[in-house]
Amino acid sequence: MGGQARSTGRTIMTKNKLTLSAIASVLMTLAPLLTSSFVTYQAIVNEATLAQFTVWQWTGVTLVCVVTSALSLTPPTFLALVFGYFLGWNALLPLFALNMAAILLVNLGVHWLDKDRLRRYFEQNPKVRQVLARIREQELKFIFFAKLSPVLPFAVTNLVFALSGARLRNVLLGGFLGMVPRTTLAIWAGSQAHELRTLLNQPNSTSWTQWAIAALVIVSVVGLWQILKRSLSSHS
Repeated sequence: MGGQARSTGRTIMTKNKLTLSAIASVLMTLAPLLTSSFVTYQAIVNEATLAQFTVWQWTGVTLVCVVTSALSLTPPTFLALVFGYFLGWNALLPLFALNMAAILLVNLGVHWLDKDRLRRYFEQNPKVRQVLARIREQELKFIFFAKLSPVLPFAVTNLVFALSGARLRNVLLGGFLGMVPRTTLAIWAGSQAHELRTLLNQPNSTSWTQWAIAALVIVSVVGLWQILKRSLSSHS
């Protein structure tokens, strides 16, 4: 009886963890939409003030955005548009630093709170464990292709990789390499914009950026599919 009670208790706790993880994923998808709308309004209203910001003020903004990006409040691509509009190509370094710092914060925070409990739960299933092991053999590629896609939410992928137990080195390197094309594209779009309101309300208004985004999504999907296909075929 005691063993059954403990087993039931563990099952309930695990279901609670899965439910909390699912809720967190939904919130991390919706929160950026709400925050982006608020930041868009503030940036448009205070455009003249932002245009006069010094290097130190932008440094402070970058540090704040590290935290908000880690908490899934401000999408990095959206920030790249804003930074690109005001700073041009000078936004490259702070944005790459911002992205890496946000990824690191999420990874460390999840490991501290979760302590790999969710990963160990999923790996109790032998089939899931073998598939995850196959994916880890190409972990760097998998992370790269996931981060390459402008469609996959930045914060959600950070959470998934942290919960899956991916190696921090691969998370950072794959995240950096994957974020380079989409961040550079957003900075370029921001630097070419003539009006902040038009840029933020219609970030992909030009056919060139639409084609570039479509290309990133296609490459990302094909790359992820190839890795998953090989993992599943190796398992079977």
